[in-house]
Amino acid sequence: MSVLFIPIVFLLLLVLFLSFFTVKQQSAAIIERFGKFKSIRHSGLQMKIPFIDRIAGRMSLKIQQLDVIVETKTRDDVFVRLKISVQFKVIQEKVYDAFYKLDYAHDQITSYVFDVVRAEVPKMKLDDVFVKKDDIAIAVKTELNDAMSDYGYDIIKTLVTDIDPDAQVKEAMNRINASEREKIAAQFEGDAQRILIVEKAKAEAESKRLQGQGIADQRREIARGLEESVEVLNRVGINSQEASALIVVTQHYDTLQSLGEETNSNLILLPNSPQTGSNMLNDMVASFVASNQIGEAMKESKKNPKKLE
Repeated sequence: MSVLFIPIVFLLLLVLFLSFFTVKQQSAAIIERFGKFKSIRHSGLQMKIPFIDRIAGRMSLKIQQLDVIVETKTRDDVFVRLKISVQFKVIQEKVYDAFYKLDYAHDQITSYVFDVVRAEVPKMKLDDVFVKKDDIAIAVKTELNDAMSDYGYDIIKTLVTDIDPDAQVKEAMNRINASEREKIAAQFEGDAQRILIVEKAKAEAESKRLQGQGIADQRREIARGLEESVEVLNRVGINSQEASALIVVTQHYDTLQSLGEETNSNLILLPNSPQTGSNMLNDMVASFVASNQIGEAMKESKKNPKKLE
């Protein structure tokens, strides 16, 4: 009896061991009985009939990602490589379809990605591929959802994660961008130079205006000083003609004095004698008297034109 008891116990333990199995979280196990689908078991401790039921396979219910690299040509005849990332998962209610209807899901998804990308990208120029990459991703997601939902797969997200044109094309694009930036820099430098020239011209104009205003103020003050000098001389009995001549002579001697103070001056005034000042004074008084007489005569002729006839 003891010899038979040990194999029986061992057989019972083996049957018990083969009767129970576990299913991990976010996964499903497909049970078949004699090669025919029996049931789907989800996470936890599960039981099956040993030697009759078997685990045909396990499927993950987690979100998976498949990266597909597609090489195609744009409308402007530029070859470009696009990396499409497809995020998908098995629908929990359609584990049977996902397991039995489709054998190689990754290959199926890859085929649809190639088909959609090579249909969409040739309609676009290279620049539009960069700008409208979201449109490409949406087109891929829409096509995959329509095709893969019947097989129990849900497409969560599709992303265009990389756009890689030919090396020569990238180099040409970099040169174009560099040229554009140099052009913009040159425009800014030209604008800066123009602003400097305009501001310099404005400053010079303002300087000339202030200089002219200063000269005008200087001459106004000189005229006011001459007027005051003539009034002072008139008070001591010197008429306006003699006073004007005297002021001119005084300025003449002031000029000679200032020239004499310059040690390195090479200026020579000809003629220049001691009698020059008195001669200048007499000549100026005589010219003033003559001009006054001519002016009075012209006024009389305008008042009495008949006397001239």
